[in-house]
Amino acid sequence: MAWADPGFERLLLGGTMLDTIERGEMWTHSIVSVKPLASSTIMTNNLSVSLAAFAGGIVGGIGTVYMMIFNGVLIGVVAVACDRAGLGLSLWSFIAPHGALELPAIFIAGGAGLLVAKGMLSPGFLTRRESLTEAAALGIRLLLGVIPMLVVAGIIEGFVSPSDIPLTMKFALGATMLILLGGYLFLVGRLPNADTHRANERSE
Repeated sequence: MAWADPGFERLLLGGTMLDTIERGEMWTHSIVSVKPLASSTIMTNNLSVSLAAFAGGIVGGIGTVYMMIFNGVLIGVVAVACDRAGLGLSLWSFIAPHGALELPAIFIAGGAGLLVAKGMLSPGFLTRRESLTEAAALGIRLLLGVIPMLVVAGIIEGFVSPSDIPLTMKFALGATMLILLGGYLFLVGRLPNADTHRANERSE
């Protein structure tokens, strides 16, 4: 829609931000002068988005789906606007360092919200209350796991993403964060721990 109708960008992003982009400037330059405050604000905003995505599950997942679609549309429109202004590389080099943690964290929070919706709408052989309680307990565990990810992402977004370090270092940091996150998600819980090993020895 943004490619087809430039007016759609202004409707969604607002005049001030779009005017800045059309001048060939990144709106993120303001973060550099107030790094600690910006980092704190970013963390608070990201936590709010994640909590809203999770809480949206209680209304049958409608709120969660809306949050996920809206944020997807927003980043798409920003990407189109920046690409038109020749700022595509600047945008993705800004997103890469913190986005490797921030975006998966929001996806996980959205998944937790949909899990709550599933527990409410499709209880299976459990009562609806039992199903919702079970789904909410797992969803809250997922949400608690998201919080440290967003804290780290907020620090990176406040201090590293808007900085003047080489673009290759920004992309390398993003790739490193993504690899570490992937390694954690796929390996933790799959490796045998010491208690399990001792229990196996006793059973033998």
